[in-house]
Amino acid sequence: MDPTLTQQLSQQEALLHRPEIRNQPGRVSQLLHPAFEETGHSGQRYTREQVLEALRNEADTAEIEADGYAATELAPGVALLTYRSTQRDAQGLRSKHTLRSSIWLLTDGHWQLRYHQGTPAQDIW
Repeated sequence: MDPTLTQQLSQQEALLHRPEIRNQPGRVSQLLHPAFEETGHSGQRYTREQVLEALRNEADTAEIEADGYAATELAPGVALLTYRSTQRDAQGLRSKHTLRSSIWLLTDGHWQLRYHQGTPAQDIW
């Protein structure tokens, strides 16, 4: 595990957890690789366009909390980031405990998210 890479990628990933970023398609587009794909917590597969549209129309205000970030360089310019997350609603209740994996590609000098997967988990907090 590379602490510098972990810090850099976890900061990028955390941007995608923030409502003020999630509702900005232009900003999200910068973070997502053109060939981005996601397998969500539900098991459903999503394209980049589907994710951009869903985030643009997102009304859910649940706070996403994440920790346990770890990054591993798989090849030059290719990294795997793993972590765990949960959502906290307005009443403070946690739900959607998820183990997450992201593959990031270094593209033209900046990291872009190429693939993301969320796997449902037991209460991990």
